[in-house]
Amino acid sequence: MVMQDYISVRGAREHNLKNIDVDIPRNKLVVITGLSGSGKSSLAFDTIFAEGQRRYVESLSAYARQFLGQMEKPDVDQIEGLSPAVSIDQKGVSRNPRSTVGTVTEIYDYLRLLYARIGVPHCPVCGEQVEAQSAQQIVDAVLAMPDGSRIQILAPVIQGRKGHHERVFEDIRKAGFVRVRVDGEVRDLDEEISLERYVKHSIEIVIDRLVIRHEDDEEARQSFETRLTDSIETALELGDGLVIINDIIDREQPKDILYSEHLACVHGHGSIPEIEPRTFSFNTPKGACPDCQGLGFRLEIDADLIVPNPELSIAEGAIDANGWSVDDQTSWTWSSFEALSRLYGIPLDKPWRELDEKHQKIILYGLGDKRIEVQYVNSHGQTRTYRTRYEGIIPNLERRYQQTESDYIRERIESYMMQVPCSTCQGNRLQAHALAVTVGGRPINEITALPIRELLQWVLDLRGKNGHPAQLSERELEIAHQILNEIEARVRFLNDVGLNYLTLSRSAGTLSGGEAQRIRLATQIGSRLMGVLYVLDEPSIGLHQRDNARLITTLEGLRDLGNTVLVVEHDEDTMRHADYLIDLGPGAGEHGGQVVAAG
Repeated sequence: MVMQDYISVRGAREHNLKNIDVDIPRNKLVVITGLSGSGKSSLAFDTIFAEGQRRYVESLSAYARQFLGQMEKPDVDQIEGLSPAVSIDQKGVSRNPRSTVGTVTEIYDYLRLLYARIGVPHCPVCGEQVEAQSAQQIVDAVLAMPDGSRIQILAPVIQGRKGHHERVFEDIRKAGFVRVRVDGEVRDLDEEISLERYVKHSIEIVIDRLVIRHEDDEEARQSFETRLTDSIETALELGDGLVIINDIIDREQPKDILYSEHLACVHGHGSIPEIEPRTFSFNTPKGACPDCQGLGFRLEIDADLIVPNPELSIAEGAIDANGWSVDDQTSWTWSSFEALSRLYGIPLDKPWRELDEKHQKIILYGLGDKRIEVQYVNSHGQTRTYRTRYEGIIPNLERRYQQTESDYIRERIESYMMQVPCSTCQGNRLQAHALAVTVGGRPINEITALPIRELLQWVLDLRGKNGHPAQLSERELEIAHQILNEIEARVRFLNDVGLNYLTLSRSAGTLSGGEAQRIRLATQIGSRLMGVLYVLDEPSIGLHQRDNARLITTLEGLRDLGNTVLVVEHDEDTMRHADYLIDLGPGAGEHGGQVVAAG
């Protein structure tokens, strides 16, 4: 027996193991099976993996080890032939609400890069495509117009704004221009221009009037191109990066073509920031929805949680909210309710369910700035009358939740809250301009909402691998080639481990232990490491039988990369596909811990 071909365990006594010796072949799929409690996890995780992890930590510098803490040596005499070990168990992944299937698998990181590199930005208001062009690109586009085209070069200075705009006309005159176009009509600045104050107007400066000539003479052509370039550059400067080419070949129906140096809406809905990967990150201020901070939901107080038993009256304690107890009927809270009862006729001894909706609304949401007279008996028995505002239970809790520094009070108030989708981003976590960028005609939030099997189909459609023409141009495919390779590989791994029903937008905290384990398995396959010892804990648990074969194929693929795959498993199919089988037993607990069979 050549020892380096085996992981040799001698004298393992961890937990209920009975001083066992076992040789595990390297670079094979090895299954450890046996009754529950027979010592499978004690051998795989608490002995072999724990020793591999301890040796790795000991190889680090003393400075690094101080942050990792001391790791105890497993109760074993000797382990030889051990590789760097990675554990893939059934512990849940992060419970952080910002963690999703997409972020855990790193697929979302590649999607962000894809959208930043080849995404097509659109105006989040009107949906029109937004494109930035240089002055030279605009000049080239104008020169490409048909010979004889009559054009006006216009600089937009006012777009859809109310006012007389007399100062604007005066500044244009002082700059030496003689014509403007006001609300689509060309006017001479020498004439008096009077605009209605409360009507929206658009004003453009007429920079130049030209007829497109494709001259054969080089000097004439160069002279015309220079004049056109100067005019467009002037228009871009005055129009804050915008220029309108007004095609007046058909004087009855002139046509405007708007060009922009910035990523700005051609209809005047503003510009959008430069598109970069963090634009699509809901974990940074650059991309996260400003209202929900990228969570996709907001905590709002639920009236049903404030009044858990509507059969009770207010006097009987129907309202179960922090700071709103009526047990003490000399309290300010009870005095406020009595004042509302006198003013609005709200019966305090009537079941909450039977109160008028308007009365319930007053109790819960208050009266705004309106003041009421509250008669309050102080601790000395003196009755005083105060004119004060009634804030309402829900506004009061919301204010205290924002202002308190007490974790206890914050947790108490959170118990009356529920998660509701953010009304600003509709639960999509990102800012509006990020959601308006498309690849293949679809925004990133649509793609993250696709099941894995449909996401794979989308990637193949982009590349034209399904017998249909590619949705991306040759240039886009060249830019995105490596990114799409990474996305396709990772999506295929998720598909192969039976997770084709998940979406990238699904919160990681909602995953079961088995799903979390298979996600980590897919991530490890994607890393394509070699010479590693992988230890897995019942990866087939929760899988439908039809998906089991794909899981086994995945484990075999991990082995074929040059890794040792050690699986704790009860599944018969997995055992039949194993290269080596170790059966521990014969019983559980103190009756187990022995190698019954190996081979």
